[in-house]
Amino acid sequence: MVLEDSKPADWSKQPNDGLLRKLDLFSRDCDVLVIEKIESFGMAVGAEIFETVFWSGRFAEAWGNDFHRLGRKDVKMHLCNSMRATDANIRCALIDKFGGKEAAIGRKKTPGPLFGISGDCWSALAVAVTWAETRPSP
Repeated sequence: MVLEDSKPADWSKQPNDGLLRKLDLFSRDCDVLVIEKIESFGMAVGAEIFETVFWSGRFAEAWGNDFHRLGRKDVKMHLCNSMRATDANIRCALIDKFGGKEAAIGRKKTPGPLFGISGDCWSALAVAVTWAETRPSP
């Protein structure tokens, strides 16, 4: 997810190795890379989580510039003021933040800034928005 003027400018879901190859290009135009930090919620984790940890480390190393990690707990608290927030709550908070469903998503003929975002891209947007709104001043 790439934000410009606090709005989504570029996003896509792609294989990890494809993103890894593109990070050098993004690092020329983007100020910072923010990766969602894996946090323990007291539950057992499976192989998918360990794979995510592996790839997030590779992304950070390949970036070569300033990067930060932001935990899901911080995202939940910033957007929903609750640790009990679900993905659906976070999605609703993002839609509200961008003006409500009609303005944020819009329609095919009149798309809003969130038009076309789906799946994991909502999580990426949540991390990006939280970072943009809470990062320390330069």
